[in-house]
Amino acid sequence: MSEKILITGGSGFIGSQAVRTLLSLGYQVFNLDKLTYASSKESLSHLESDFYTFYKGDIFDEEIVSNLINKINPDFILNFAAESHVDRSIENADDFLNTNIIGTYNLLKYALNYYSKLSSSKKSKFKFIHISTDEVFGSLNSNEEAFIEDSNYRPNSPYSASKASSDMIVRSWIKTYQFPAIITHSSNNYGPWQFPEKLIPKSVISALNEEPIAIYGDGSNIRDWIYVEDNVDAIIALMRSGVVGHSYNIGGNCEISNLEIIKKICKILDEIKPRSSGKYEDLIVFVEDRPGHDFRYALNIDKIFESINWVPKTSIDNGLKESIEWMIINYSWLMERNKDNRRLGLKKM
Repeated sequence: MSEKILITGGSGFIGSQAVRTLLSLGYQVFNLDKLTYASSKESLSHLESDFYTFYKGDIFDEEIVSNLINKINPDFILNFAAESHVDRSIENADDFLNTNIIGTYNLLKYALNYYSKLSSSKKSKFKFIHISTDEVFGSLNSNEEAFIEDSNYRPNSPYSASKASSDMIVRSWIKTYQFPAIITHSSNNYGPWQFPEKLIPKSVISALNEEPIAIYGDGSNIRDWIYVEDNVDAIIALMRSGVVGHSYNIGGNCEISNLEIIKKICKILDEIKPRSSGKYEDLIVFVEDRPGHDFRYALNIDKIFESINWVPKTSIDNGLKESIEWMIINYSWLMERNKDNRRLGLKKM
């Protein structure tokens, strides 16, 4: 009988990739998602499997969480559900606190109740994987060493503060109740099905529409980029072989400035969909920086390599090209979601 996995936020960008990958590996997947603006039913609409079940619901709702965990009897719980856009958290943090903190607490509370009643053999298998972010560690300058798993937490936005809070709650469950959880800290993800409020799809849309490609500040802010499939592969490997009670960094070994990545996007577009005149780089403009903009994120991934021999396999050039080609093919989906983005009232960069 296939192992059963409850995924929260499985209709989001990273969560939907996890659903697709897990189904391809033969797992039975149950997806709980409240279908917010950033969810995409289309990303999973092609699935025709007896091993996949979708439930619409919010991890903030205790009754839904409790009933679903006891109904499914999962072997693993993967918590992808989160509000994740920094700009939105700056404008209004309510949803971030409710989902990322209280929602995680609800999951932990009812997962612990479920876990306590399992047989010894089921307990030995069960894991709760909490997906977090490198942003909980705050910002680095250009000369500082990359964050390790034991780096101090110094969140600088309401979003990262809410994720840091949820990490601390997971940690308390591990220490107080010996609850078998693992925390992952991932760097900036990119790839197909990403909602167009994020830097890469937002920039591709602007370029394809012959609009200004806006970059905060002078574009020198540095991020460590990881292709979404690589991140999900690492999470699943940790689900199988990671040590409970530990946290693991999942990075792409690809530090690059925002300006550099936009230039890479422009160069790829010049090759596969050239403008009628000029280069896409001509569309780049610099706009006022956002409040509390972290300068640099970087993750040391020695621990996950030494523990389970995982390394990212997709180069930034190959990953970007695959992503951009997907966006061109799925331009209508991207534009429809971009309309949703603008209707929600987030200020344009």
